[in-house]
Amino acid sequence: MTTVYVPRDAGALSLGAEAVARAIARGADSRSQALRMVRNGSRGLYFLEPLVEVDSPGGREAYGPVSAADVPGLLDAGLLEDRPAGTGGPAAKHPLALGRTEDLPYLKSQQRLTFARVGITDPTSVEDYVAHGGYRGLERALSLDPAAIVQAVTDSGLRGRGGAAFPTGIKWKTVHDQAADRKYVTCNADEGDSGTFSDRMLMEGDPLVLIEGMTIAAVAVGATQGYIYLRAEYPHAHRTLIEAITAAYGAGYLGSSVRGSGKRFDLEVRLGAGAYICGEETSMLESLEGRRGEVRVRPPLPAVKGLFGRPTIVNNVVSLSTVPVILERGAEFYRDFGMGKSRGTLPIQLGGNLRRGGLVERAFGLTLTELLYDYGGGSASGRPLRAVQVGGPLGAYIPASQFDTPVDYEALSGIGALLGHGGIVAFDDTVDMARMARYAMEFCAIESCGKCTPCRIGSTRGVEIVDRILKGIEPGANIALLEELCETMVQGSLCGLGGMAPFPVQSALKHFPEDFRRARQ
Repeated sequence: MTTVYVPRDAGALSLGAEAVARAIARGADSRSQALRMVRNGSRGLYFLEPLVEVDSPGGREAYGPVSAADVPGLLDAGLLEDRPAGTGGPAAKHPLALGRTEDLPYLKSQQRLTFARVGITDPTSVEDYVAHGGYRGLERALSLDPAAIVQAVTDSGLRGRGGAAFPTGIKWKTVHDQAADRKYVTCNADEGDSGTFSDRMLMEGDPLVLIEGMTIAAVAVGATQGYIYLRAEYPHAHRTLIEAITAAYGAGYLGSSVRGSGKRFDLEVRLGAGAYICGEETSMLESLEGRRGEVRVRPPLPAVKGLFGRPTIVNNVVSLSTVPVILERGAEFYRDFGMGKSRGTLPIQLGGNLRRGGLVERAFGLTLTELLYDYGGGSASGRPLRAVQVGGPLGAYIPASQFDTPVDYEALSGIGALLGHGGIVAFDDTVDMARMARYAMEFCAIESCGKCTPCRIGSTRGVEIVDRILKGIEPGANIALLEELCETMVQGSLCGLGGMAPFPVQSALKHFPEDFRRARQ
């Protein structure tokens, strides 16, 4: 019986993966060929999706991008026939044949730790997860004192992968040290930044690693209840998480006594309602409590007084999903990746005007040039790349003259940019940066929770000022006013939405002033 892998990932489904899976099943049935089909997660090579893989003695063979119309030809070429060891398989000469999946250059040079199983395992099978090294981190955590778990996460150098890059271990230690009758672990899966999809890929391709990471966090701080706050726009991730959580309960990895340890941890998924502001941790907590998503004034910090007034861990999907490998292989192993204060690996998402969009997990220190050209293949349009926005809709626009900057928290901060969630959106030389600046300010105006004046009023006034500049109305005075307004928002806003919304505008004014002059001509 031949095993075939067809992704169930939302990105692959949007490109026709479901039709491909049905066509393979029908074709195998009509040919009376035995077939085992695994609906795995995407490998993250979206330029090759739908990517079909076939098991062979020498490793999986890849074919892509495959459409339903390609399936009869692939079956005729021997896609499902036996593969003798050392051969490329009967269909190796088919035009869509790519060779061994692991030998694909885009994958071969990556350093996948957090994403080690994504695209390899059946996402909701505990048995498959354990067979590929899953739950080893939890097993070790259950053998340690809680303080030792916290120390391991601290020593690894792991920082929050959701935007602020706060050291994860410090946050956990604060929760650990609180005396409380109840503590919580929450996962912020409200992935709303433009150009980001690593959280979704993990939840759809390896949800059990997130469940394991949250369970380790609970054991470390003494929490008994966890919540995954998921954006409602991720229905495929929602279904996969529910299936995986049910499977984890069935296998004893969640519930009243995790793996017979006597430690309780229950986990639920809660859906958000489409508010970008709920990506901010205190707004998410407000929403979890059943109120309008709105920023809380700090202090107290969520680690001291969070969900329902109790000490609460708030981390994002990638942060929590990285914890198992740290516990399994040790803090030193993880810390050896990266540079400076940016330790470990980062799942980087390449999008926008690029030939090869997808996910790249590498240690910190790779330059933007390497990512955009070695992995991304340059612009899809064939024109020169002019700018990239790193870190979502609130990230600065980085000009081509700074593409040699390493992808590292401090290096990007040094040029007035931020890494955020690791999304990179590329633009070629036809982009109008003045209008992109306006879009960024308008985004803030639409998504502001309205609690603080600098964000609520400042963003709306910012759009109006940019419009006046674009119309050529007193450009000098309005640019000066816009710069002053941006500084007020940065210094006076309660949270990162208003505080960072000026970054795209300020960077566009600094690096692309000609676009603002051209708009007035």
